[in-house]
Amino acid sequence: MTKKNEGTMKKGTSKRLLKYISAHYKFHLIIVFICIILSGISATAATVFLQKLIDDCITPGIKNGMSSVAGKMTLYLISMAVIYLIGVLSSFIFTRIMATVTQGTLKDLRNDMFNHMETLPIRYFDTHAHGDIMSTYTNDTDAIRQMIGQSAPMILQSLLSIAAIIVMMLSYSLILSLVVAVFIFLIMYVSRKYSLHSAKYMMKQQESLAREEGFVEEMIEGSRVIKVFVHEKKTIKDFSDINEDLFRDSNEANRSGNILMPIVSNIGNLMYVMIAFIGAIMAFSRSTNIGFAGIGIMTAGIIISFLGAARQLSQTIGQISMQVPLIAMAMAGAERVFALLDEEPEEDEGYVTLVNSVEKSDGSISEVPESTGHWAWKHYHKNDGTTTYTKLAGDIQMEHVDFGYNSDKQILYDISLYAKPGQKIAFVGATGAGKTTITNLINRFYDIPDGKIRYDGININKIKKPDLRRSLGIVLQDVNLFTGTVMDNIRYGNLNATDQECIEAAKLANADDFITRLPDGYDTMLTDNGSELSQGQRQLISIARAAVADPPVMILDEATSSIDTRTEALVQKGMDNLMKGRTVFVIAHRLSTVRNSDAIMVLDHGRIIERGTHDQLIDRHGVYYQLYTGAFELE
Repeated sequence: MTKKNEGTMKKGTSKRLLKYISAHYKFHLIIVFICIILSGISATAATVFLQKLIDDCITPGIKNGMSSVAGKMTLYLISMAVIYLIGVLSSFIFTRIMATVTQGTLKDLRNDMFNHMETLPIRYFDTHAHGDIMSTYTNDTDAIRQMIGQSAPMILQSLLSIAAIIVMMLSYSLILSLVVAVFIFLIMYVSRKYSLHSAKYMMKQQESLAREEGFVEEMIEGSRVIKVFVHEKKTIKDFSDINEDLFRDSNEANRSGNILMPIVSNIGNLMYVMIAFIGAIMAFSRSTNIGFAGIGIMTAGIIISFLGAARQLSQTIGQISMQVPLIAMAMAGAERVFALLDEEPEEDEGYVTLVNSVEKSDGSISEVPESTGHWAWKHYHKNDGTTTYTKLAGDIQMEHVDFGYNSDKQILYDISLYAKPGQKIAFVGATGAGKTTITNLINRFYDIPDGKIRYDGININKIKKPDLRRSLGIVLQDVNLFTGTVMDNIRYGNLNATDQECIEAAKLANADDFITRLPDGYDTMLTDNGSELSQGQRQLISIARAAVADPPVMILDEATSSIDTRTEALVQKGMDNLMKGRTVFVIAHRLSTVRNSDAIMVLDHGRIIERGTHDQLIDRHGVYYQLYTGAFELE
């Protein structure tokens, strides 16, 4: 990426973020802007009143007695108190409002990110580290929080204060204003140099932090594998390298940022001394008639006010410089947030939907609003404007399907198969042969570039993805259970299912027996992906979850490969109950579980090399025979 493009992207990011905030909180920002103006003016006006107080009250009072200026002093003090009160109230109001704006914006951002994330295809999660995605929700949004709530208001307030201070200085003395300008130029040069350097590494720090969190999340998930293969030392070394990158970026960012304020402060002190020195010379010189805007005398009040304004000016510029790296870090975070929001959602051009249906005595099908336990495909034909209904039966056909996850690497070659309603189709073959890929295509986790897949005679590209997936049940080898009760996890298959329907599904899956023996039965809380349960128990809950969905088509992806033989018999019985009357695709590691399949597909490097029933394949003495008899291993 060129620097020009990078700058354009950042400019676009800041504009987009501002537009995002103002779209939700425009009225709040108007009030905040008014309060910041009042706060900035009050700070400068107080300095002016200080000069008036010294020159009009204190100095004459010393000469003529304080009683002569008591009334004027009282007026000035009351005026200063009112101005300070306005400043304090303005700061309080805009701080409170900005807290609402900041947290509200983050809430909206997180909602939009999560809502959009749920529309993204599986490919996105397969190609992005989960910890990196999590970092967008935490570190990046926190950087945005700091910018909206602190940095941006402070910079705006500082800029307004600087403008007011400059006007005040010019009204007092052009000579002293020029002195201040020289030092301010020096401060701005130093600030720019260090703040840009800090900003560069702040952005790198954000990226390094995301990489580290992604690595830690991956290592936590793979902690058992690490210990099994005794890779603790290698993991520690890898983390140390990643952490070293984070340290280097953070160190560079904070070193430049931390050194900036002392430098600015010392330049400010030097400026303070020079103003006092030159002001004193001007005050005691006979040629004092060198003022500006009608002010011809350099008084003690002007010098003191000028000194205060100069120090306030240097501190304000220093504060702005300190915020520049934080702004840069927030922009880097915003870019990552908007990158997530700009990810292309999962495409779905389908228009065939799944509806509740009833079958009339003449065999025709009609749509009904209430649940009947029967489903049909509602197919609107664009060419003639008619609508037809096709009974959801579970007839799956694949015709000459080619597929590759990447354009340069093909996985499947000319796959053709059919599964009639109620049939059991098994896929066997070595790891990487393409078994799981076929099932990923049936539920349209990925779309095919060539060939056709038909569901009850309908091209699945015409079926809306949510409706297609609602008709499919999946039991995976790796079970995912969510934090919640056992009942909640079973009901995840059908959120409208009653408790009784969930219990019936558990009985069908052979899970009811162990669930009722849990401490709180179906109300037992599960956490950490159901770590309180055995692998077999978790798998039985997964089967119950699929059963409560009552789909006509089931996909069983090596559901028994990671459990012991005794538990397998229990799980297999639950799956046999689940498979009755359904079209089933089974990916099997243990060939004994597929003997009763209506058809067995033997895959090798993305091609179907054998197909038939168990007996037919045994009689052929081919690859399946060798696999089944142990002539060579499946893997």
